[in-house]
Amino acid sequence: MLKISVGRAVWLSAVMVVLGAGSRAAEPERVGGLIGYTEFRTDLPGGRWANIATMRAHVVGVDGSGRRPVAAELLDQAHVWTQFAGWSEDGQTAIVYRGWNDPENGRWEETHRTFRMEPDRWLFDSYLVDLATGRLTNVTGVDRVSHYNSGLFYLPGGQKLAFTALIAGVSKPYVMDLDGHHKQDVSGGGSGFAYGYSASPDGKMISYHENYQIYLANVDGSGKRQIETGNPFNFGPRWSPDGQWLLFSSGRHGNSYPYIVRRDGSGLRKLADTGGYQGWVLFLDVDDYHEGSSDVPAWGANGAWIYFTTKVGDRTTEIVRANVSGNVEQLTRSDPGTLNYQPIPSLDGKWICFGSTRSGRRQLYVMSAAGGNARAITDVPRGHGALWPYWQPTSESARSSPLR
Repeated sequence: MLKISVGRAVWLSAVMVVLGAGSRAAEPERVGGLIGYTEFRTDLPGGRWANIATMRAHVVGVDGSGRRPVAAELLDQAHVWTQFAGWSEDGQTAIVYRGWNDPENGRWEETHRTFRMEPDRWLFDSYLVDLATGRLTNVTGVDRVSHYNSGLFYLPGGQKLAFTALIAGVSKPYVMDLDGHHKQDVSGGGSGFAYGYSASPDGKMISYHENYQIYLANVDGSGKRQIETGNPFNFGPRWSPDGQWLLFSSGRHGNSYPYIVRRDGSGLRKLADTGGYQGWVLFLDVDDYHEGSSDVPAWGANGAWIYFTTKVGDRTTEIVRANVSGNVEQLTRSDPGTLNYQPIPSLDGKWICFGSTRSGRRQLYVMSAAGGNARAITDVPRGHGALWPYWQPTSESARSSPLR
């Protein structure tokens, strides 16, 4: 068992032997099922905006075969980008973001090191993409409530959609019909900046963080109540598969830990330490004033394990998992300076997809949920990156193995 403490790692016993950078994984089987993700440039001069504008949504087979772009038709003008953002419950429809930032505004943001997401300067919408036909539906553009709409997901049961809309500088959770009509603010009258919106598996409750405090509410926004952690920074609430627990990061910005709390707000506790991990991954090779992308803990499929990133030594981050009792196992063991990050478990609980710099580039890898051989499923060239994987829900991918 591995016990993680701030700034150091204390080995109690070896849990398993896993690949480090430069090790060779077994060849994968050719299986069905896809992983959606995003490719982009990482080294263009001009900072965040210049590189973000190169983002392109892709899918790839779980074994690394069949890589192809998704929704290329959305790239219909200069400075537009796409980002893969999720799936329908049956895996037949992809969620893809289309973003545009006026170049002059992008340069202003770099100079002033802050976002200026105003109408006519930004346009960010969430599309549904039918993989069989290629049909695109801009559901956030129907009965539009905002020029910046993100975080789109299907509510459990697949009969409603949820998303986050930026209105007058304030981000609020919304629900809507599958065709984009009947948009409804479910913030419960809150005036704070809400983000990290998610729904319980039974579809009866929602959660999000507002001004970095965690809130629970009924799905229509009523009954809103705060989870009191005593910490100034709380981020990214996610429901357990049985809907009885909520998982989130809590502490202070730049040094937070995985916490869990029961659905009724009881049983709050810190799950594990993270060795002083900052809680985000820098995904560019140039300066990024927004400090990269959040790296939050994730539930395994059956709720027995929680996967997250921890710091080991001064320059290395590793993927670990913990059970709800707080027992921690280390799943990757890498060369010094390697960054492993953003572990995403498969829907059958057998595998995880994660990002790593072990090849000298930001690639995506798949390995057993218990550790073992890891195999790259992307092969972006130097100066490029691959990030933000989403497992396609399919019965075939649940039955198949991406690694021998």
